[in-house]
Amino acid sequence: MAALNSGKPAVLSSVPIALNNPRMQIYLVGGAVRDTLLGYPVYDRDWVVVGATPELMLQQGFRPVGKDFPVFIHPDSGEEYALARTERKSGKGYTGFHYHASPEVTLEEDLIRRDLTINAMAMDDDGNIIDPYNGQHDLQQKLLRHVSPAFSEDPLRVIRVARFQARYAHLGFTVAPETLLLMQHLAAGDELEHLTAERVWQEFQRALGEKTPQQFLLTLKQANALQILFPELITAVNDQQTLTAISKPADARVRFAVLLRSAFAATNAELRSEKIKTFCDTHRSPNAYRDLALQFSSQADQLCRFTQLNAGQRLELIKNLDLLRRSEHLDLLLEGCSLITDNSITAKTELPLLLQRLQQVDPAQLMAQGFKGKALGKAINQAQLQICQQQIVGVSI
Repeated sequence: MAALNSGKPAVLSSVPIALNNPRMQIYLVGGAVRDTLLGYPVYDRDWVVVGATPELMLQQGFRPVGKDFPVFIHPDSGEEYALARTERKSGKGYTGFHYHASPEVTLEEDLIRRDLTINAMAMDDDGNIIDPYNGQHDLQQKLLRHVSPAFSEDPLRVIRVARFQARYAHLGFTVAPETLLLMQHLAAGDELEHLTAERVWQEFQRALGEKTPQQFLLTLKQANALQILFPELITAVNDQQTLTAISKPADARVRFAVLLRSAFAATNAELRSEKIKTFCDTHRSPNAYRDLALQFSSQADQLCRFTQLNAGQRLELIKNLDLLRRSEHLDLLLEGCSLITDNSITAKTELPLLLQRLQQVDPAQLMAQGFKGKALGKAINQAQLQICQQQIVGVSI
């Protein structure tokens, strides 16, 4: 783990326009403070404004965007500024809250409603850290710990903790036992069932892009939430080879494809594609994720043993993957093979070369030789087979 920055962190420039009004106190909050202390790059910055009203924000030139509570966009930086607020549980799910924002809400009151202590810190314009709930201590101890018992009111926090574990497990972070108990308490009720598929997918997708995505799934399993949120993945999560595969560096789409291949490996081949489509529809997976998962699930075995295929099998594989018309998935498919086998290194060079040569077969030239109709199709296929055979016997292509 990178050592926590000693002394004051580097100041992340604040907003001159808002500081012109002495009633408004502005603080950098959340992930930007956490990652600054960890020495992580900061990509997004969120701000809390204490002592302000919506009218005052509008006077300063901010643009309102919040529907449920007052959030504003800075006219120059485009960053989000939220008025300090408190919240009260008023319904099911992560949207079931009543929010109260006013100039009287303090920074400490705003921070206590956050999920984890490491996310409940703020930084002022001079780089001073405001840490009322010991987030810096938990960073040092490498703990993901909830801020208050109100953690158990928001089911989304179960998934967020799992995602943070996927992000920081390689640094030695673990979930605090008392926080895991609250996560299990949430899973035991019906709160998780009120999460929208879109919001769950958003956290899942982000976790797939972290250093240790398997920790997202393992943490959900520990919290007894996996069987509720992703019951289809239980088999894959119980398979150590799958967990090892998705822990290797890879595109998030590739990790997703490997997961689904494992999840539905025991399913009849004729039903496997339908199962994957249903999973993706249920969990609102984007088409790019679904399409790659379908291709990889059906063709991975052949693709990973490409160098053992005969000419006809090679050509059939290329046609099944539609690579002659759409080769954009080839690198991702080969990346997936590299996660599950060590035998795909040669294919990474041979298959792209073969595809390039096959794409040079010109139907117009064959038509000029008198081929047409079914005869033309056979002639094209024969030319392609010949190219595949040439590669096998070692003729330069």
